[in-house]
Amino acid sequence: MYAVRLWSVRHARLLSGVYAGFERLLRAADPLLRRIGYHRLETPVAALEHGVKGLLFDCRMCGQCALSSTGLSCPMNCPKSLRNGPCGGVRPDGMCEVVPTMRCVWLEAWRGSRLIADGEAIMAVQQPVDHRLWGRSAWLGVLRAGAAGRATR
Repeated sequence: MYAVRLWSVRHARLLSGVYAGFERLLRAADPLLRRIGYHRLETPVAALEHGVKGLLFDCRMCGQCALSSTGLSCPMNCPKSLRNGPCGGVRPDGMCEVVPTMRCVWLEAWRGSRLIADGEAIMAVQQPVDHRLWGRSAWLGVLRAGAAGRATR
């Protein structure tokens, strides 16, 4: 998994483009998905999402995906679960202080963010993890948020 995770960061521009196309497809299918019901789709979509994102990013299914802001390096892979930058324990060689065989997730995030557009998204402060969302689909979360935004307009 670790090698695939590093590959995904190295190919952040390509994978980001693929995801942008997938998100457009999801948004276009939103009326149908709403009619089916998000609650009915949660389990199968979460399973699909876990399979895809688990393979590519070693996804932990936190339900609040920050991959687009962190250069496709999942901050939940940090042994300390830091969502807004590295700790003070990054070794001089860039390796993690907790898992010395793993490169710091946040060094990878910076590298990947430079490959995606202008790399400014990494500066966005991530909200603390809402543990009630663990195991839920972040993909459906994006659609739900879009539907909520349309309802308030």
